[in-house]
Amino acid sequence: MSTTVRERSSARSKRFAAVLLTGLALSGSALAGATPAQAATSGQEIVREAQRHEGKPYVYGAVGPDSFDCSGFTRYVFSRFGKDLPHNSAAQYDAAGVRHITQAAKAGGDLVFMKNSAGSITHVGIYAGNNAWWVAPKSGDQVKLQTLYSDNYVVGRVA
Repeated sequence: MSTTVRERSSARSKRFAAVLLTGLALSGSALAGATPAQAATSGQEIVREAQRHEGKPYVYGAVGPDSFDCSGFTRYVFSRFGKDLPHNSAAQYDAAGVRHITQAAKAGGDLVFMKNSAGSITHVGIYAGNNAWWVAPKSGDQVKLQTLYSDNYVVGRVA
C-alpha cells in the first residue's frame, strides 16, 4: 500500500472514530447498562485507549505497546484500567470478571469474540459502537477500526 493510500485510509479511520465517539458521547449509548462507576473506566475511555494504538503492527504473540496480536491488544488496553486478562482469546472469554452478554446489549468498550463454524473462540477485539470494533486483525496488518464482518460472535463485558 502506498503512503498516500495509507494516509487516506488512516485519516478516514480517524474521522470515523471521531464521529463515532462524538455520537456516543452525545447519546450515552456507549455506556448503556453500565453503572456510574463503570462508566468512568469502561465505555468511552476503553474505546479511546484502543484508538490510541491505531496503526501499530500485528505480530503473533505480541502484547504491546509497540505491536500486538488480537488478545495481546485487548489485554494491553484493559490493563491500562487495572483489568487483568489472559493472553488468549478463548481464555479471555472464559476469564473471571468477563460477564457474557447478548449481542443486542453490547456497548462501546465490550469485548467481541469471533467464533469459527465449530463454535470455538478464535479472535477478539473491542467494540467501538455503530457495528465497528478496534482489532489487531492478522499478520501483515495493523490495529484498526473495522466493521464487524460476521454475526458469528459473542460479547463479554469486563467487570
